Formats: sequence, C-alpha cells, structure tokens
Amino acid sequence: MLNFSFSNSTRIHFGEGQIQAISKEIPVSAKVLLVYGGGSIKQNGIYDQLMPVLAKHTVIEFSGIEPNPSYDTLMKAQALITDHEVDYILAVGGGSVVDGAKFIAAAACYKGDDPWDVIAKRQKVLEALPLGVVLTLPATGSESNTVSVVTRNGHKGTFSSPFVRPLFAVLDPVVTLSLSDCQIGNGVVDAFVHTMEQYLTYSVNAKVQDRFAEGLLQTLIEEGPKALAAESKNDIEVRANIMWSASLALNGLIGAGVPQDWTSHMIGHELTALHGIDHARTLSIMLPAVLKVRRAVKREKLLQYAERVWGITSGNDEVRIDQAIAATETFFKSMGLPTSLKDINLDATHIDALLANLTKHGMVKLGEQAEITPAISREILETAL
Repeated sequence: MLNFSFSNSTRIHFGEGQIQAISKEIPVSAKVLLVYGGGSIKQNGIYDQLMPVLAKHTVIEFSGIEPNPSYDTLMKAQALITDHEVDYILAVGGGSVVDGAKFIAAAACYKGDDPWDVIAKRQKVLEALPLGVVLTLPATGSESNTVSVVTRNGHKGTFSSPFVRPLFAVLDPVVTLSLSDCQIGNGVVDAFVHTMEQYLTYSVNAKVQDRFAEGLLQTLIEEGPKALAAESKNDIEVRANIMWSASLALNGLIGAGVPQDWTSHMIGHELTALHGIDHARTLSIMLPAVLKVRRAVKREKLLQYAERVWGITSGNDEVRIDQAIAATETFFKSMGLPTSLKDINLDATHIDALLANLTKHGMVKLGEQAEITPAISREILETAL
C-alpha cells in the first residue's frame, strides 16, 4: 500500500440519548454559536432535547444554512461572532450544516481580506474556532473529517484543514427517524459513492482498506432498502448501521494508503452548481458512467468489486464487470435515485456548459491517475445520457 499518516481526533458519542454528552464537551464558560438549517430541528424534537443540555451555556443562534451552503449566508454569521464574542460553534444538522459551520469557524479567525481565498486561492487555514456536531442526517462523514464544501456564484468549492475537524460528534440514530425517503436515499447513496471513490481505483495491495470498504458497501446495500421499507422503516438498528457506515466512509480510514478517484464528485459538483441537483443524485448518475468509461483502467478492482460485494463469479471478465455496474445502478434506483441525465431532464445540449465549468475550476486532470481530461469528461457525460 502507499505511505500514509493517519489521525482522527474527533470523539464520537454514538447511540440513543448521547446528546447529553455535550454538557461535558463544551466548557460552561464558552459562548456558543448554535448553527442549524431551515428549522427542522425545532419540529423533530432535537432542539427541545438540546437546549436543556446547554442551559448553563451562553447560546447565540444562527439558522438558515441551505443545502450546498452559500458563502453569502455563512458570512452573515461573522457579525454575530464578533458582537457576542463567540468562541465555540455547535453545528446541528446534516453535512451541509456541518460544512457551513466549518467555513464559519475558519472565517472567524482568517487574517486575510476574503475568507473565500481558502477555496479560490487555496490559502491555508491556520486556525479556527472549536467546533462540535450533532448529526441529524448521515451521509457525508463531515462530522469527523477535515473537509468542507461551500458554494459561491455558481462555484461549488472545497477546502480542507485539520483545524476545522470537529472536536466531537453526537450520532444518535433515533434522530434519523424523521428523515424523508428522499433524505434517506440520498444519504445512503452519498456514503456508498464516498466509499467507491476510495476503493474502486487500482490495487496497491491494501487488503485492510479493501476489506473495510467492501464491508461498508455490503452494509449499505443490505440496510439501505430496509430504511425505506414499511416493515423496517423505524428499526433503530437499521438506522444505526447506516449512520455508522456513512461516518466511516469518509473519516479518513479507508482512504489511508490508497489511490483515490473523486471524478464523480467533481463532475457532480457542476451539476449541482448549474442545475441545483441534489449532491447524492449527481453521484448516482455520474458513478456508473465513470465506471463504464474507465472500465479498462479499473478492470482489476471492478472484478474484485463484482465478486466480493455482489457475489458475481460466473461469466467472463467483461460479463462480470457489466453485471457489477448494472447491480450498482439497480441499487441506486432501489434507493429512489436517478442513474442518467435524462432522469433529471438534462440532455446533450447541457454538456458544453458543464465542461466549461470544469475547465474554469481547474478540473482538467481528474481521476486516480490524473488523466481524465475534459475530452474524457465529455465521454463520461455522454455515457450518462
């Protein structure tokens, strides 16, 4: 396997009622900015659980963080931080809220002219306010990693810094019972593709990482549909396995010492930026197309994936690869997600604008071997039609 350095310092409090742990995690003297989205936490009971736990803390609320959090929205928090001398951030929500809170935490300590430079100019984040998380939607793994995705003027950009890794995260699967079928499907597929982007590249004999990844994929395949089925929709054990899988999919463990792809994500980001498509839905469209176009490069791992994840062992190599990709598409459909551009009412006339954005944002050498040019990205998009 490749050389690597691995550390994940986020303290996870997993299970029902673990929200109580927050009282011991955040210093009583802290002035806390409570960051959340559109207000669902006040409808599903999480807010009512949280406030007694924070009764001894000074709490200032900041709401309204949208999916694919907007730079303009996030910057509105800076005045609150300054006016109230906020020194701790608590994010309550899904991946977008956590990503937004990470940017808020970094922007509060940024010494340059424009915090957006940490994305646009890759300026290093040298410090950030401490951050904790109460996760409500398992999907992105943002609750225990160093990555944030923020949108500004049609550019969905990322930054990463150890200073924005959450100090702790509360993962209570009970809170996911209020999620819609759309949110459940999106979350499961998001976690699945995160795993695939790190697993389905080329072999470096990283047996531990491969086995971990395959276990996560199998768990999501088994448990995902159960979370949508009437007879098991409220099964806490099902939700717990999905929640923990989503967290492990992108906490750095399975990506340590292995090549990574992320082509589906980079093209998917432009679908979201230009057409407002849910992030997970862009992934369910792009991953199968990437696998089809890059099947020769990914041949060895595709065959391994076919056998170990889907149990496909009969037929020649090409047949098994075809069946594995088809099984992946069928799984995405079973979770209620699209698998082609036509499923979201896009056609060949939209491809040029997507490619222009990829080029504009420097996404011209994608993939695990940095050899996916705009021409190959075009082929992938055409295959996704």
